[in-house]
Amino acid sequence: MEAEQVIEKILSDAKEEAEKIIKQKEEQIASGQKAFNKQLSDYEKETGSLAKKAADEKKAHLLAEARMKLAKEALAEKRKILGGLFEDAKKQLEKLPDEEHKNLMTKLMLKAVQTGTEEVIVGKKESRINADFVSQINDTLQKKGGKKAELKLSDKKQDITAGFILKRGKIKTNASVNVLLEEAKRDLEIELAKDLFS
Repeated sequence: MEAEQVIEKILSDAKEEAEKIIKQKEEQIASGQKAFNKQLSDYEKETGSLAKKAADEKKAHLLAEARMKLAKEALAEKRKILGGLFEDAKKQLEKLPDEEHKNLMTKLMLKAVQTGTEEVIVGKKESRINADFVSQINDTLQKKGGKKAELKLSDKKQDITAGFILKRGKIKTNASVNVLLEEAKRDLEIELAKDLFS
């Protein structure tokens, strides 16, 4: 299974789990609303029209509070699930077989290169992105044209577990696995947060 398929599978599983949680919370809200309606009905019979108005306001307030509380709980649970799934994804990406790792890093680097003159900085324990790999990327850039093919592997190492950083002057493009997964996680969390306010 390629790295992209692994990520897609993880994201799909996260979405499924999130939908289950939303359904459970919606059922809890519906159940709570039935109980509120019964209480309010009894209250209205005893106190008449003025009490009815107060009960309607109380009902709206209680329901709004209950919905918000359940939505926050669902969001917290989804974030917890996402955190675990992304941690698993990170471990799987770091343990990719050499050929899959090479294919993924090649795609990422070709996409991240701006001029073709960048310096390639890798992690302290990275051995698969080496001078030969950078040379192959330069060959590909030369064949494609449009950018220079002068990437060079830096002697400096960064504290990243997998992936690379491209440096051009003071500009750095961080394509480490941690950063890429954090971006994907943040995008999903934004979608989840929209559920809270919908």
